[in-house]
Amino acid sequence: MRNTFLPFSPPLIGDEEIAEVVDTLRSDWITTGPKVRRFEEEFASYIGAHSALALNSGTAALHVSLATLGIGPGDAVITTPMTFCSSVHVIEHVGARPILVDVEPDTINIDPKKIEESLQSETRNPKYKIRAIMPVHLYGHPCEMDTIMEIARQHKLAIIEDAAHALPAKYKGRLIGSQITPGDFQIASCFSFYATKNLTTAEGGMLTGSPEFIEEARIWSLHGMSRDAWKRYTSEGSWYYEVIRPGFKYNMTDIQAAIGLHQLRKLPQFQARRREIVRCYNEAFSQVEALQIPTERPEIEHAWHLYVLRLNLETLTIDRARFIEELRARNIGTSVHFIPIHLHPYYRGKYSFKPDDFPVAFREYQRIISLPLYPRMTNQDVDDVIEAVLDVVNCFKK
Repeated sequence: MRNTFLPFSPPLIGDEEIAEVVDTLRSDWITTGPKVRRFEEEFASYIGAHSALALNSGTAALHVSLATLGIGPGDAVITTPMTFCSSVHVIEHVGARPILVDVEPDTINIDPKKIEESLQSETRNPKYKIRAIMPVHLYGHPCEMDTIMEIARQHKLAIIEDAAHALPAKYKGRLIGSQITPGDFQIASCFSFYATKNLTTAEGGMLTGSPEFIEEARIWSLHGMSRDAWKRYTSEGSWYYEVIRPGFKYNMTDIQAAIGLHQLRKLPQFQARRREIVRCYNEAFSQVEALQIPTERPEIEHAWHLYVLRLNLETLTIDRARFIEELRARNIGTSVHFIPIHLHPYYRGKYSFKPDDFPVAFREYQRIISLPLYPRMTNQDVDDVIEAVLDVVNCFKK
């Protein structure tokens, strides 16, 4: 057993990021300025998007998307219970109703069949109008987007991709967030650069979409002003502006963008290391009766933001909570992603949800555990995680 604690997911920040931040601090711009614009342009180029908007969080990207689409009271958005609370909070924030549908047993992503079933039943409810679908690419495995986009076309719905875990995931050869021609529906993709993400700016996010959508979102993201704040204080700018939307304070700073510029350049090597660790985990756990390794469908490229094991609890004498405690006792940090939305007191109380309302999500939640997965891990760290997991299994197998 290792003699120091292995944290769950620390960032990997190098001298390049530090030097760029120092350069920013010594410049004339520390808030939204030229480095933010550079980051937007380089990010859009990297994933193949026509336009990108840098924001102060992935949550901000989701919220701005809803506002830009004009979704509000009387409207509804279909999404998954298997996500972090922010995905659903933003629907509440704009006064719309979240409609949760269950997930696929293998990927734990939103189930397109359940989306269609929900549309058939909910469209008969005169209290609200369904305006959008919010698929969450859970753990970095893309949702079944061809089917979801076809549903959106048929029902004239927008799509807001929660891609917080999905950089740089691919669906059928296309990077999540890259530009597609949607036809008669709008699609936006929302990324998170939180400290644990595959690319971090400490806090931060990015929104991609059509040029027209992003320009409208840009207005919403900074107080609804008619021109960027940083331009007002340059030699080309003007003191005059008009407020044309009741906007938010969601802009990214140049300090954050300074980190992001170098994280983006390092992303391929970060991903290569993540895949090496995943390969080691899969080789160690795939033949263990008590463990189910993550799904990776052949038509996708997983971003591997998280490595989520599922415990076959019927083969063990302990539950998931005790399994986590045993790993902690062996100095291995873990987590659970996520407590389903319908189990949280606010949503349970407001919508009278019961645990079995979404039986697949509830069942899988009770047996998932996220293992450490990040580029800073050494080979010894990986071996320590494997040894600890297998030791717990052997100690508590039936």
